[in-house]
Amino acid sequence: MLPTDQVTSAAGLAQTLASTGYLCDDALATIGFLALRLHRPLLLEGEPGTGKTALAEALALGLGIPLVRLQCYEGIDASQALYDWDFPRQILHLRAVESTARRGGQGSDVDLGQVEADLFTTRFLLARPVLRALQESPCVLLVDEVDRADDEFEAFLLEVLSTYQVSIPELGTVRAEQPPIVVLTSNRTREVHDALKRRCLYHWIEHPGLERELAIVRSRAPEVSEALGEQVVRLTQLLRTTTDLIKPPGVAETLDWARALHQLGTEVVDVETAARTLGVAVKYREDADRVRMMLDRILSR
Repeated sequence: MLPTDQVTSAAGLAQTLASTGYLCDDALATIGFLALRLHRPLLLEGEPGTGKTALAEALALGLGIPLVRLQCYEGIDASQALYDWDFPRQILHLRAVESTARRGGQGSDVDLGQVEADLFTTRFLLARPVLRALQESPCVLLVDEVDRADDEFEAFLLEVLSTYQVSIPELGTVRAEQPPIVVLTSNRTREVHDALKRRCLYHWIEHPGLERELAIVRSRAPEVSEALGEQVVRLTQLLRTTTDLIKPPGVAETLDWARALHQLGTEVVDVETAARTLGVAVKYREDADRVRMMLDRILSR
């Protein structure tokens, strides 16, 4: 049985994710289940901290399969995602062949063609994330922050995701026996091209509502008291909705804040305590200054 066969419904997927501590809504569970069943990549967009990367991690953990992560950045190219040759080891191999030939004397014969062929075998191949995913599938391939890459890299991804195979001139074609589960994430710093979007199933992840974020804190930070967790979640929700922040705190910041206050022995979050620990949840100076000026009013709600 394949790992994806363990999941027979959207509710079943939600339950599998919940077993890892990842709590999703019905819409995300449904689109995730369809991505598994239709063998289509899943493109997740949303604000930072809404749980896009965490979903891929939870899928791998819940299904018991490896997670292969490709972190995108400006200037990334196909070789950094696909494969490269281990040049230092190739040079050492050539030197070893040369040394052996010298010790053998003038009568030693070296098959130069064979030596060259030996340089381009799997022994010297450095598999990058995309190639690893094709070789190791079933697995989860996480293409994180695809919006940071350029157009050429998107075109490369589109080609790979259309066929789940790549060609290595020296070795031939590598084809996945089973398509990996592919999750792409985007913070929407730029628009992902329509051609790539058409290849994927799509979901926009919002910040969770109050009740679901409370449930996430209870699940992921059980050491935090119910009362403290509720205070932190309500405060975080107010910061997202009533202040114009450069980067509103995400779920990860909510969890970090709750754990930090727990470590300090906090029972009631007052203005002074919130101000002293604000750097756990707010990561821009302008945001911190704005929040400090409003803490008294926000906490009195």
